[in-house]
Amino acid sequence: RSFVEYGRAAATAALADAGLEWTDVEAVVGADTVRGGYPGYVAGATFARALGWQGARVTSVYAACASGAQAIGAARAQILAGLADVVLVVGADAAPKGFFAPAGGDRPDDPDWLRFRVLGATNPAYFALYARRRMALYGDTGEDFAQVKVKNSAAGALNPNARYRKAVTAGEVAASAVVADPLRLLDICATSDGGAALVLCSMEFARARGVADPVRIRAVSTVTPTYPRTVLDLPDIATDSVVAVRPAEGSFRASIARAAYEEAGLGPEDLSLAEVYDLSTALELEWYEDIGLCGEGEGAKLLREGATSLGGRVPVNVSGGLASFGEAVPAQAIAQVCELTWQLRGTAGARQVPGARVGITANQGLFGHGSAVVAVR
Repeated sequence: RSFVEYGRAAATAALADAGLEWTDVEAVVGADTVRGGYPGYVAGATFARALGWQGARVTSVYAACASGAQAIGAARAQILAGLADVVLVVGADAAPKGFFAPAGGDRPDDPDWLRFRVLGATNPAYFALYARRRMALYGDTGEDFAQVKVKNSAAGALNPNARYRKAVTAGEVAASAVVADPLRLLDICATSDGGAALVLCSMEFARARGVADPVRIRAVSTVTPTYPRTVLDLPDIATDSVVAVRPAEGSFRASIARAAYEEAGLGPEDLSLAEVYDLSTALELEWYEDIGLCGEGEGAKLLREGATSLGGRVPVNVSGGLASFGEAVPAQAIAQVCELTWQLRGTAGARQVPGARVGITANQGLFGHGSAVVAVR
């Protein structure tokens, strides 16, 4: 189906959940997809048209995997600026089967085109490079990576919105085909169709509608890296020089969460749960460290202790994560905030984190797009 159908379905569900009519919406922010032709590049207007023109202002944003969070940030800014009281955020995609490929045409000045055509580095290839780096530096094992899939698939089996609702075992992960050593098929998220949507409003609007204690967005982080970057980060195919400039403390991904915590006035010790971008099982372990749940190199230890499982100290990806949804690029960062919303409301059913009050989302888009959202209740 067209990405427009997925976006319209998600938007309709979000409006129904909010108890609002489409005509109540004053602005629409669409997270773009590069796979939907021209309509995909103007997603805000595309979704507004699909719902029925009613005069709402529109915005369209693209930031690769961070597109959804950028859309949330744009919507929130309009509300804080007093330009709108109710903003609809929508992201949707219709993805290819197999690997994502570069946009069509020859572009030798485009690093993303170059990494496919010159390096042959599909997404799973650089996921595997990160996994190998963790194995070399911290002693992570394939068994550690498999346990991430086991954890997330168990949560996804409890989520009616998930695409894959089957719990898997470590043995099944180990028996799946090698895609890019050391990662196997079940270590890597699928490409997926799908859509997600949120209705954001001002506190005044919520209270006027009788909602005294809504889920609130406390922070949206969309920071960029700082020079120099000393670890290769595809699609860039080189690091920055460190001859003249001292490396910054911590990684780019760690700076994403740090900026969100600073804006929210909270820290990792306040978290009830987190939703992070598990493009691969190994990358989820890295996010544990980047959002401050443990020290560098301690992600696998945290997993083994059960701290990030349902019932653990800080459950991570209780939605099932990309392991259970696959990756519908513009939708997923929005879907992460949907999960936080259900958890903070206490309506997540069998996967509910008891007493959830604070959650964070985190992911990274290509070319230095940071993405983190802190939600509280």
